[in-house]
Amino acid sequence: RFYATLPQAKVEAILHKRFGNAARYRLTPAPDMPIRREVLPSGARRDLNLVMVSIESLGAEFIESLGGAKGLTPRLEQLAREGLFFTQMYATGTRTVRGLEALTLSVPPTPGHAVPMRPNNSGLFTLGGVLEAQGWESLYIYGGYSYFDNMASFFGGNGYTVIDRRAIDKQDIHHENIWGVADEDLFDLALREIDARAADGKRVFAHVMTTSNHRPFTYPEGRIDIPSGSGREGAVKYTDYAIGRFVDKARERPWFGKTIFVFVADHTSIARGRSDLPMERFHIPMVVWAPGLVEPARVDALASQIDVAPTLLGLLDLRYVSEFFGRDVLHDSDVPASLFMANYQTVGYIGAGEQVELRPKRATKVIALAGQQGEDRERDALEEGIAFYQAAAERFSARRAESRQAAR
Repeated sequence: RFYATLPQAKVEAILHKRFGNAARYRLTPAPDMPIRREVLPSGARRDLNLVMVSIESLGAEFIESLGGAKGLTPRLEQLAREGLFFTQMYATGTRTVRGLEALTLSVPPTPGHAVPMRPNNSGLFTLGGVLEAQGWESLYIYGGYSYFDNMASFFGGNGYTVIDRRAIDKQDIHHENIWGVADEDLFDLALREIDARAADGKRVFAHVMTTSNHRPFTYPEGRIDIPSGSGREGAVKYTDYAIGRFVDKARERPWFGKTIFVFVADHTSIARGRSDLPMERFHIPMVVWAPGLVEPARVDALASQIDVAPTLLGLLDLRYVSEFFGRDVLHDSDVPASLFMANYQTVGYIGAGEQVELRPKRATKVIALAGQQGEDRERDALEEGIAFYQAAAERFSARRAESRQAAR
């Protein structure tokens, strides 16, 4: 009610046009979910393990091949050369909880608190839920305490087994600070948990969330050539070291040849420019790495964090009914690319060369990113942005109303 809206019929028409023309989709809309659709596979189903590492604060500014600082992420750069390197991936927000929301729910960042921080956030349509329904065990593995940002409640209420630093014996921790254990200790925990399930013949989806690239930027001494606690560059380089150590150890596992690894940042730093949401400050890396399973390539298509879940399910060639707002970047070229960004009260949409900003009191702003395209295109972009955010907001408003009714 505080943001610009459209008639419901208009919202549905815009979203049906967006998703209804895709070759792999069969729309099956519901009153509260106009984008619900069956997604058809493009090939034979692949029953592979999936390990997704969301990396704390690793913006493109630290990735040399994306124009960032030199020499801080040599192992990630190597994985990028050996895997699928998504060069135009953009985060939805500026905090970890927004990244987790996008990666897990594939939903635009609606105003106010991220969904994991809200009440009635269980039983949602999630990446882990889709995989759980098709035979995977979904894990959320965090280097800190999972009560932070309501992670335990959110992931635990949505089909994931939650595992955090409390699962690591004290003698096995090489370093810890207020945020969590060192990333190498987190990755050792992840290896142990995957080992146990692989030994039982289970397929695993493990979402692993790092913490070392966070103030006070401390980590075990002697790992890299930058002293612990000396600043963010050291924490970035240490996290890269830990990632390299992790994949080296994973190579020795019997399940390695049946596993897809994904490395993607949760967010980058915030800054203001000529807009409240400067696009370049949301630029993050993503690498999909699976030697022998995924052919190396650069993917230069524009992509949002909300596209990650459908893209990964596309790599597994699963058939499923989707409520995701994102698209499969690799297979859905007939669905236009869109970006979604937020800095709490201002939410943004980018599509077809226009940036839309929606603010409280129904304020709106349209910025031409590719030169003047005319009033018609500006109007279309504005309506597209409103439609996405309105549908996402109403989806969770409907859940709150259902919950209140059930409580009576």
